[in-house]
Amino acid sequence: MTTGTSFWDTDVWSLVLTLAILLGAMMLANTLRRTIKPLRRMMIPSSVIGGFIVLAVSFIYKQITGNPLVSVSTLEILTYHGLGLGFAAMALRPVRKVKAGGGAVGFNAGCTVVSGYLLQGFVGLVITVGLYSIIGGFPAAGLLLPMGYGQGPGQAYNWGHNYETIDYGSGLFANGTSFGLTIAAAGFIAASVGGIIYLNVMRRRGAFSGRTGDDYKEEYRIETFTGSNEVPLSESLDKLTIQLALVLISYAVAYLFMEGSDLIIQTGVLGDFGYNTVRSLIWGFNFLFGTVFALLVKRFMNFGRMKGFIKREYANDFMLSRISGFMFDMMVVASIAAIRLEAFAESEFVVPLLCICVIGAAATYLYLAFVTKKVFADYRDEAFLALYGMMTGTASTGVILLREADPKFVTPASDDLVYHQPWAIVFGFPMLLLLGYVARSLTWTFITLGLITLLFAGMELIIFRKYIFKKKK
Repeated sequence: MTTGTSFWDTDVWSLVLTLAILLGAMMLANTLRRTIKPLRRMMIPSSVIGGFIVLAVSFIYKQITGNPLVSVSTLEILTYHGLGLGFAAMALRPVRKVKAGGGAVGFNAGCTVVSGYLLQGFVGLVITVGLYSIIGGFPAAGLLLPMGYGQGPGQAYNWGHNYETIDYGSGLFANGTSFGLTIAAAGFIAASVGGIIYLNVMRRRGAFSGRTGDDYKEEYRIETFTGSNEVPLSESLDKLTIQLALVLISYAVAYLFMEGSDLIIQTGVLGDFGYNTVRSLIWGFNFLFGTVFALLVKRFMNFGRMKGFIKREYANDFMLSRISGFMFDMMVVASIAAIRLEAFAESEFVVPLLCICVIGAAATYLYLAFVTKKVFADYRDEAFLALYGMMTGTASTGVILLREADPKFVTPASDDLVYHQPWAIVFGFPMLLLLGYVARSLTWTFITLGLITLLFAGMELIIFRKYIFKKKK
């Protein structure tokens, strides 16, 4: 009698087959995108198209066989960890030299991004609170709009899942995970539609004469792939193996920190506040802790080189960027494939979702069109495309839209996508904390709505400080 795992067991192959299906769908989507002109001109990322392909095929497969094509829990795990691993890889990249004025550009962009989050949160909560009195539902669901549009599929999943599985005080949010993931998926469509509309506006003004979705050529030099004093591409340990090791070690240390924090919560010292609020904040911000400990790992390696016990540069910017790109692509395709279509049969799910996605996209578009015209006057079009793409999809979506108007990244708009992050974390953290309170009761939902309004007003004072102080003078 044999014991242990047999190679023919389904569990041995399930993860490999799931990855093959997701990656195969992205390859098919990329082929369709390159061969079908209307699809290419929509500028929807291949990972998004691939996610919808898997979602459709999974639905048909289940109707025929009665069994799921891929495990939803596996897809949700890939979504959750894809976000954390992608941010860890980004944080490990060697520090680049900031262009002149980059700090100021990053500050303005960071404030604009956070202000956009707050606007999305305000719009979302007004809609769901208003609909709650008419058709019912989950009044705090509106705060998932900035998570799905502004933060992307990872955070949309994290908090949608939290509201579905944790009772903060106002009950559980049925199908909360699918609600958040659907907002994130709709965000990519909103980015495409809004980007095309804006490019046509530019065309009427004579500021754009190209064709949307055209392929572009990249030019690389040897410095793109490797820097001075880096480890060889292939020695006793492959260079890619080293990059993956750094990412996974950083993320594992972040896990140990979160697990240690959870052990403190389990002692009961924080009471219900620890179980209901702090725990979900800690595990929901896995990407933030992954970023922090990746930065600490990078700082340790820099310290080691300065002291002489580390001789070479181990982190490679090009490979770490490719790893983060892979993780984010996997996160996107898995998140869309994990949407449960059964939830769309309920009016309490569909009506708020439709209102949030449409009105949220329109509000984001109009707000950024106004702000970029005033604050980023020297490159308003490029700034709008970059920020709007990021505020409805991901940073990669922002790059896709920006490339249409600025293919060589001459304007500071590409720097905005990089240098805004520290300021966005600092100014955006108060709103992230409110995620643990908004679902406690209807009263807390109104309190959160009021606080978001105050925070938005404060951010507007910072963004338009130049005009305000000029008028006072």
